[in-house]
Amino acid sequence: MKAVLGLEDGQFVVGEGFGAEGECAGELVFNTQMTGYMESLTDPSYFGQILMFTFPLIGNYGVDRQNFQNEKVCALGCITKEICEKPSTQPSIRSFFEENNLLGMTGVDTRALTIKTRVHGTMRAALVVGCDDGDYAVQLARRTPTICDIIPIPEVSCKQPYHIKGSGKRIAVMDLGIKKNMITSLSKRGGDLHVFPYNATADQVMACKPDALFVSNGPGDPKQATDAIKCIRELLGQLPIFGICMGNQVSALALGGDTYKLKFGHRGANQPVRFKDGRIFITTQNHGFAVDAESLPEGSKVTYTNVNDGTVEGFENEDLCLTTVQFHPEAHGGPRDTEAHFFDSLFRRIA
Repeated sequence: MKAVLGLEDGQFVVGEGFGAEGECAGELVFNTQMTGYMESLTDPSYFGQILMFTFPLIGNYGVDRQNFQNEKVCALGCITKEICEKPSTQPSIRSFFEENNLLGMTGVDTRALTIKTRVHGTMRAALVVGCDDGDYAVQLARRTPTICDIIPIPEVSCKQPYHIKGSGKRIAVMDLGIKKNMITSLSKRGGDLHVFPYNATADQVMACKPDALFVSNGPGDPKQATDAIKCIRELLGQLPIFGICMGNQVSALALGGDTYKLKFGHRGANQPVRFKDGRIFITTQNHGFAVDAESLPEGSKVTYTNVNDGTVEGFENEDLCLTTVQFHPEAHGGPRDTEAHFFDSLFRRIA
């Protein structure tokens, strides 16, 4: 089965399609992880994006459903150099994509596409499985809204509040597209979790009498998360607030800070981050936007910095009991250096 990937700059590449015939269009992003391909494909933060893996072989251990970060694949499509046809366990990536009507393309020079993205920045793209009409794919890519022009969070947030019973602290969780392992990390420490959708109001959150608010990851431009920003702004100073990834960005915006789009983002499991005490952690990341350090108001301090490019990887405001990180300490898939470091600290800070 033929497939073609068209880019908004006019380039297109032809490869072999796998999964179902069809088409999708969105931002083309790359991930440098060597493992955890299903964790990435099911990460709600990839909603609205076509995910390309830089590691040349994907699928060698099959599809492991227990490590899904969402009940379904959230990425629009999958681009790889090669897929494993005879994995150590079944089902294979190919059969899973076929059974679930997902879109994939293999036989592609992902190294060249990654270098292009690093040089020119993230671009809109279109994946068409079942044909090799490059001109059509390019035109489809050019007609696609940018990631800043779509509002994907309502598509991946829960629709109604729900409760996950725990024996410990009561934590309100704002679901902007939460990964399953964030719930796991909170629950295994006894968290009594009251999970709210993206548009919950401050009054609704406070009605469960929480000990803290936790704000999750999510897809898209954080400035589009206006409901979450408003809710956090109204709750600042009333209870401890913690955030990861999108939670970091919307918390900065709630404080009156600013965010900006990165050239090609951080997506992988080998991002070095320096903590305020000088320690360096190797972290998992998935984000295309960052907090502007200079925009943070007085009383806010950057606590983590990306070693590669100096971008903000976390900040805190002790007066408001606000603590956030840009990377993913729940670490699924990826290194788990910061899981206990972040979540143990979270629970120690809750009164």
